Amino acid sequence: MSKEILHATVKGEGFPLLILHGYFGMSDNWKTLGNKFSEDFEVHLIDQRNHGRSFHEDEFNYEVLVEDLHRYILHHNLQEVYLLGHSMGGKTVMQFAVTYPDLVKKLIVVDISPRQYQPHHNAILAGLNSIDFKVEDSRSKVDNKLANLVPDLGVRQFLLKNVYWVEKGKLAFRFNLESLTINNPEVGAALPPFTVFDKETLFLKGEKSNYITEDEEAIIEAHFPSSKIATIKNSGHWLHAENPKQFYSEVCAFLN
Repeated sequence: MSKEILHATVKGEGFPLLILHGYFGMSDNWKTLGNKFSEDFEVHLIDQRNHGRSFHEDEFNYEVLVEDLHRYILHHNLQEVYLLGHSMGGKTVMQFAVTYPDLVKKLIVVDISPRQYQPHHNAILAGLNSIDFKVEDSRSKVDNKLANLVPDLGVRQFLLKNVYWVEKGKLAFRFNLESLTINNPEVGAALPPFTVFDKETLFLKGEKSNYITEDEEAIIEAHFPSSKIATIKNSGHWLHAENPKQFYSEVCAFLN
């Protein structure tokens, strides 16, 4: 079990709002919305383990992600927080809320449900693992190589945000690709059965996304009896980036 504290960017004043990114993401993905939320809240944009600027560990599952977050909250002397998580981050905050309900005032889960999802990042992982930074020694070369297995430009641009210069002439990924590859099946894990968080919870789903459908409404209700589901128009899985205006207003209306 790691004793390190998660890396985060903290800005603003007010009630703490902790935001957790998704798989292959990082806190920087939330910078624009984070700045806006910081007008009303103390915003913590957090890098989960094996992502962004946080520590790398072999172990990667929701139990350890929850403990990382718990350690972060204690380290910063936070008594009670608003939690918002997207996709994998949504799974982390759901499991945190059922494990440490006293620390969570309200919960926001973005485009993911408590059910199990089959592993479906195989092409992305194959593409990332095909990169040899001795050969692909520029961003454009990395992009060209990735395009063989990841044809979607938007997904590639999202992944390329993780490519950085370790030193002059040497590129690397910010995420821990080895651990994410080995532990890929963990990312879709279901919330443990018979776990309940009975405080107010908001589920936001993308209108064009299939992560939350009518089929999931019963399992959401079972785990989160005081929840409601809202749809973000004209958006897929990255709803916060595709329709930030509606996303922002839905979150603020729920928290205020």
